[in-house]
Amino acid sequence: MFIRRVFVGRFPANSAATLRSMSTAESDVILDNVGNKGVITLNRPKALNSLNLSMINKIYPALQNWEKEKKLVIVKGSGEKAFCAGGDVKAIAEAAFRGEKLGHEFFKKEYTTNGLIGNYKIPYIAIIDGIVMGGGVGLSVHGQYRIATEKTLFAMPETQIGLFPDVGGSQLAGRLGWYLALTGVRLKGVDVLKAGVATHFTDSTNLKKLEEELLKASNENDIKLVVNKFHVDDKSEFALAPFREKIDYCFSAPTVEEIYSRLEKDGSKWAEDTIKLLNKMSPTSLKITFKELELGKQLNLINCLQMEYRLAVNCVDGHDFREGVRALLIDKDQNPQWVPAKLEDVTSEIVDKHFEKLPEEMELKHKL
Repeated sequence: MFIRRVFVGRFPANSAATLRSMSTAESDVILDNVGNKGVITLNRPKALNSLNLSMINKIYPALQNWEKEKKLVIVKGSGEKAFCAGGDVKAIAEAAFRGEKLGHEFFKKEYTTNGLIGNYKIPYIAIIDGIVMGGGVGLSVHGQYRIATEKTLFAMPETQIGLFPDVGGSQLAGRLGWYLALTGVRLKGVDVLKAGVATHFTDSTNLKKLEEELLKASNENDIKLVVNKFHVDDKSEFALAPFREKIDYCFSAPTVEEIYSRLEKDGSKWAEDTIKLLNKMSPTSLKITFKELELGKQLNLINCLQMEYRLAVNCVDGHDFREGVRALLIDKDQNPQWVPAKLEDVTSEIVDKHFEKLPEEMELKHKL
């Protein structure tokens, strides 16, 4: 598995009355109390269940309360297309264009929620049926169980919008993790299991029955037995297996420039396609991500998330994030004008500035 566990954090919990008021069909999050089990349904299907601040403000206090009151939490997405396609970066960018700091609050609370999940004291099961990217990865990979299906589509495509792999992405391990982080390559179906993102794999037609049996489970051993009962042991080859040697060699280079050089010397169609992917990304984001991953190898989980929050604040307040979201999601011209536009013009000073500590009152704080 190339993703490691993440930190624990805290912000004030809401009252039980508030929690009850959130569990309505009109809500962007549906919270169901089923005896001693809790079920979270992300409920923005038209937006592919993309995560916004309103949703985080409901999910976090529910998780805090349920950790003390329940025996199991299940999280899933509504609709047939997505678990969660990521954070609502369009809203964050539009706020940034207006001079508002929505991104600061969103990322702080998002990372804190990821941390709570990563250290959850009761079984947490994410049913990642459909698209799972960015913020959706943060709501799932840190849990004890992540159940993929043939419809699962995973990616961390942040470098394409002037960001970086966050929600614990600085701990993407191995050259496969670096490859996925820098290129945003997508994994489908059982490959999400083979890469270590999911812990289990089943057919989507089994999900209703799986959930029914989980809600009847009386203890942790029963939960494990149910999850294993529905797991399908797929023997097919990992889609990236034919390229693993190339990935390991090219993405073990000491700089982003050297990654390009090794890919160019390789000359294969895979290498050419990889270069095309990298060329779509913000040059600054590529170098930030490279340093983030390098530092992440040496840091504990708490320090990684602190680092990522500094990066998030500096990226959201910068040019490339707004430009990337504009080109991809607002104007949709697919023609971002990055600044700097060339990789060689992204100096170490530019990169290092993104990693600088924030004023003390802005730093991400959390407890073990």
